[in-house]
Amino acid sequence: MKSIASNAFEARDDEAKNMNPKKSDLLVDVVEHIDIKKHNVVPLVEAMSKMAFSARDLARAADIYDAMLREEDCAIILCLAGSLISAGLKNVIVDLVRNNMVDAIVSTGAIIVDQDFFEALGFKHYKGDIFMNDDVLRRLAIDRIYDTYIDEDQLRVCDATCGEIADSLEPRPYSSREFIREMGRYLTRNGKNRESVVLAAFEQEVPIFCPAFSDCSAGFGLIHHQYENPDKHLSIDSAKDFLELTKIKIASKQSGLFMIGGGVPKNFAQDTVVAGDYLGFDVGMHKYAVQITVADVRDGALSGSTLKEANSWGKVDQGAEQMVYAEATIALPLIAGYAWHKGSWKNRQARNYSKLLEEPVKKPASSEKRELAEARS
Repeated sequence: MKSIASNAFEARDDEAKNMNPKKSDLLVDVVEHIDIKKHNVVPLVEAMSKMAFSARDLARAADIYDAMLREEDCAIILCLAGSLISAGLKNVIVDLVRNNMVDAIVSTGAIIVDQDFFEALGFKHYKGDIFMNDDVLRRLAIDRIYDTYIDEDQLRVCDATCGEIADSLEPRPYSSREFIREMGRYLTRNGKNRESVVLAAFEQEVPIFCPAFSDCSAGFGLIHHQYENPDKHLSIDSAKDFLELTKIKIASKQSGLFMIGGGVPKNFAQDTVVAGDYLGFDVGMHKYAVQITVADVRDGALSGSTLKEANSWGKVDQGAEQMVYAEATIALPLIAGYAWHKGSWKNRQARNYSKLLEEPVKKPASSEKRELAEARS
């Protein structure tokens, strides 16, 4: 039997090893992305509908998402917040885009650039350890996202690539959607990994919006671009983002929100109802809404605010909305997998909203307002 002293010495040795690893010792086990096509979860989710608490909430959310796909004239906006792609959910989102299960995406910049575009350039996310010494990670240029590692040196390549794309474009204001489209075009020629949300969205004419676009790896590339070109550079126009997404709401007879996380993407997509009304269009509230979140509702913060609360703002209709208080890596594969295996997406027509957004928005005539109202009644 080992003595207390020998156990203490071994613990000290383990700590010493933890303090002196090489980068190659830690960036070993790659995070693998789950494939919803390989797992038919329909029977499981249907069984969960007969349970209680979060299981029943999740099953109802899956059914609401499937209802969005079944409704012919419903535009579906996918909202993304949190570390989703770094956690292994990239292929889920790629499948939603490629199989016409979403029509537009609103996301944080980190998901689209630091995680998806980063992997499209050929880089990886690695399984990590939440108990690792973070000072050691910093000295090795390894960034930690809870239990996931990312190589900071590779992330700098991603920063610089965004700057190079900016350098190649006409100097003018761009919406984030326009710039991300150019990122997709870049990947068609230079991408190393075709399993990419940015690339799939470019190919499928699905617009991606990042309302706080500079708050990510692209921001570093863009400030370098502007620093080096002080008199002639491009900029990101957040008001243009808002107008473009509102044009999608105006063009759709009905709309549904599928929200992973909360924050800016959630509010940005919900606000299109108010924006459409402000411009003089009777767009109607979002008919469907599903949100997956672990945020609390009690502090009034947006990430945890209920969809029922959004009804008081005139943003989300009641009757087909569902909050799911669950962590995204568990809930998203179940809800998306249920909808994929049910197959309602097979009958959907692609909306190609990226093409729509190249056209100017037309001011509504009073007759058009009446027709829109009648179509929704």
